[in-house]
Amino acid sequence: MDNLLITVEQWISVDFLFKLTIISIISFVASLAIIPVILVRLPHDYFDTRAPRNWMKNHHPILRILGLIAKNIIGGAFLIAGFIMLFLPGQGILTMLVGLSFLDFPNKRLLEAKIIKQPIILSTINTMRQKYNKSPLTLS
Repeated sequence: MDNLLITVEQWISVDFLFKLTIISIISFVASLAIIPVILVRLPHDYFDTRAPRNWMKNHHPILRILGLIAKNIIGGAFLIAGFIMLFLPGQGILTMLVGLSFLDFPNKRLLEAKIIKQPIILSTINTMRQKYNKSPLTLS
């Protein structure tokens, strides 16, 4: 075991490993707090590809552009954090799903629908929603 630690210390400093551990703990706790709030607040038909999504439709065009930029930056951060959580503690798949829902790209809704239709993911989200008396997600 000591040889392994010495080998790791040759490539990565102890200070960096300590910081990575702190970041991992913070992201784990944050994901436990933030992800359920986001998933519970979603409309029940959010992942239904038949339901239209018109984000900030009645706002000034400049506000819409600024909002879209901010939304995509937040989505990218969630997506990266979710990917990292696949290897570190946290809710990686759910965090990535939230990140994808913030991003705007072609055929996004089809990708979201494919991910959300996975039985374990859908049941996890609907169980979370049920705890807060929210209706289960409907899919097309």
